[in-house]
Amino acid sequence: MGQDSGDLALFRADIRAWLDENCPQDMRDGAVGEDSICWGGKNWNFTSEAQEIWLHRCATAGYSVPTWPVEYGGAGLNRDQEKIFHEEMARINARLPLQSFGIWMLGPALLQFGTHAQKLHFLPPIARGEIRWCQGYSEPGAGSDLASVQTKAEDKGDHWLVNGQKIWTSYANKADWIFALLRTDRDAPKHKGISFVLIDMRSEGASTRPIGLISGASPFCETFFDNVKVPKSYGEDIPSQVGEINRGWDVAKYLLTHEREMISGSAMLAGSGRSLGVILSESGHLDDPILRADVMRAEIDELAFGLTLERYKDQASAGQGTGDASAMLKYVGTELNKRRQELIMAGAGADALAWDDGRAPDWLRSKANSIEGGTSEVMLSILSRRVLGLPG
Repeated sequence: MGQDSGDLALFRADIRAWLDENCPQDMRDGAVGEDSICWGGKNWNFTSEAQEIWLHRCATAGYSVPTWPVEYGGAGLNRDQEKIFHEEMARINARLPLQSFGIWMLGPALLQFGTHAQKLHFLPPIARGEIRWCQGYSEPGAGSDLASVQTKAEDKGDHWLVNGQKIWTSYANKADWIFALLRTDRDAPKHKGISFVLIDMRSEGASTRPIGLISGASPFCETFFDNVKVPKSYGEDIPSQVGEINRGWDVAKYLLTHEREMISGSAMLAGSGRSLGVILSESGHLDDPILRADVMRAEIDELAFGLTLERYKDQASAGQGTGDASAMLKYVGTELNKRRQELIMAGAGADALAWDDGRAPDWLRSKANSIEGGTSEVMLSILSRRVLGLPG
């Protein structure tokens, strides 16, 4: 952390004072596990009064989505201010007030492609944690080849009639709405006949079924649409599709870069609050010189990756975007998180076999990072062809 300029120094002082005054003590434990996350939504039950207070205070100030424009529920922070905000959050080990696919994925897509009325209608409820979203991309026959989606939306005048199935829909059984890729022109080339559509999960004919995983806890679901009527408009200049009809692939690709960056950041999120060395020192196994060396290498790599993430964020804020480099971030972040979980298991010794303390489930869950958001093999293929220009 370097020396702040005059305006940034004042901003840091203001943010520090605000956090010291407003962040409840119970939200200063640096917790990052599933049980500590506030997902929000119509059916969300706060785990504590402190969690509810923290979300309300942050949302009121715009700090649940600090870089979003003020008119859409954010605080309008620029890139330098955002860095300071997260540094000051880390200083007191503050939990993120809200995490959601609406923030990570749909929000950026709406900011880029949505109408002003769409943004005003959908973004502030996301920022306040009132609406929980899920992602309707993958299908049984369209995983890595996502453009092969077959869930169809038939034009019925004032509404779309949607039929089909999505799979691996994370938290669909808890979501209020879904952003989905639907085939709206079955005669067009597969990348050209897709639309990006927003659907209320309470719609008649929409249903979900959880998918069990080896970890014993699964966020994944199958999602079914059986003659679901989706209005073409939710109000004046608020179409149910984002971007142009039949041009949803443009939105999908943009959103995928944010999804990959979100997954890539899981390694850094897992490392926030307490370092890997601190976690393992509590188990008393860091006297093993081989394990200690592995931990030090992992922490150095995490630090280097964190700096790389910051560099790409700076480029994105300058309008350059990350593009295909998001595949690199996703792949490396995935490998770092899996490595971290392996070392935590190794450092715990026989205690790692205990199920209730979260280490074994977290280790098993990390394996999914190399599949979700695009498999590691696909990420390496993108890097080899589109970044390095290697022959096919």
